[in-house]
Amino acid sequence: MNLVKRNNSNSNFFPSIMEELFRPDWMGGSQNLNTISVPPVNIRETDTSFEVELSAPGKSKDDFNIEVENELLTISSEYKSESTTEEGKFTRREFSYSSFRRSFTLPETVKDDDIKANYENGILKISLPKREEALPKPKRLIEIM
Repeated sequence: MNLVKRNNSNSNFFPSIMEELFRPDWMGGSQNLNTISVPPVNIRETDTSFEVELSAPGKSKDDFNIEVENELLTISSEYKSESTTEEGKFTRREFSYSSFRRSFTLPETVKDDDIKANYENGILKISLPKREEALPKPKRLIEIM
């Protein structure tokens, strides 16, 4: 058996040249302009409600659409922008389009008429209050006879 020492710094030389030659952004810029991302969500249950927090920095409250239909909560957003230069020749025009849609099945214990939403500091907060029959009942003492 022969032990051969390999220099790992040069082992990726050929693939890196190929990646440089055939990469999709040959005029510069980022390769990830059109990636699809879904904002992360935290869901917390308290004694009186469910709290949904969706992280979506850089948006305004008008960018969101929140719907409730058939015990399904749907949060969606759509954003379009166009960046162009009118003076002289240009070699690139960039259009930006991003959207997402998240849906959650509501438990039967949610009072869907009283759902409230607030957007502040890049976090969309949705409060889903529980129905009174779903609220925890206070502890009571039962007398022994």
